[in-house]
Amino acid sequence: MGQDLYQQSEQARHLFDQANQVLGYELTRIMFEGTDEDLKQTIYTHPAVFLHGVVLALITESFKPDMVAGHSLGELSALTAVGVLSFVDGLRLASVRATAMQRACELTPSGMAAVLGLPDNVIEQICAGIMDHEIVVPANYNCPGQVVISGSVAGLRLAEEQLKIAGAKRVLPLAVSGAFHSPFMEPARAEFAQVVEEMTFSVPRCAVYQNVDAQPTTDPARIKANLIAQLTSPVRWTQSIEQMVSDGATGFTECGPGKVLQGLIKKISLSSAITGL
Repeated sequence: MGQDLYQQSEQARHLFDQANQVLGYELTRIMFEGTDEDLKQTIYTHPAVFLHGVVLALITESFKPDMVAGHSLGELSALTAVGVLSFVDGLRLASVRATAMQRACELTPSGMAAVLGLPDNVIEQICAGIMDHEIVVPANYNCPGQVVISGSVAGLRLAEEQLKIAGAKRVLPLAVSGAFHSPFMEPARAEFAQVVEEMTFSVPRCAVYQNVDAQPTTDPARIKANLIAQLTSPVRWTQSIEQMVSDGATGFTECGPGKVLQGLIKKISLSSAITGL
């Protein structure tokens, strides 16, 4: 993961090596030589994904977006890429966020599941009905027909039964360590907030569309508040892309490992040009 960047670009090598120094361990060794199981650990996954995406943005001269958004952790990458956070502060926040979320996951058994083939409002209604007994909430609005839910083990089981009765094509448990973007992340939100509040956030070079409200902003205070709230709030990715298109976006470039977001955007905006770095 990212090894080609390290080998091909002196600027990328400097940033990767700096990341190792900031984190106090060799993240690059895990990224380049680690097993899938190593990279699936939240404490490594988040800094690795952040680093890969930000390095791509910073070394690509043509990366001059008119607006940006990031999916979940990707919001930190987007903020760093457009100058809200320094590279070092962005990396530190990615690491703090990962550690805090991992600790929160270990407090109570919980998880996530992808729901395919149901309207958002049906999923919302089913989750709301279960909340009288167990915690289960929409966590990621990924694209039309694909919403990820988060909740307790019992809550997810109840939801799966009711979602299938309602006509869901599939309800797929996700291989994650806990219920991200749900009330289960409140301890992580509080821990993350303390570090965020101590940092300086600058005005971005372009508008940032944040997960919490899917609206554009360049206000550092609002960006901070939304970034903190994101840990216990749903990722409104569908709404963010729709708002960006409404505000004039005609093309999107995914900056990071893989092509997952490209696939989601194709389902949200059929007419947009979509590429990757």
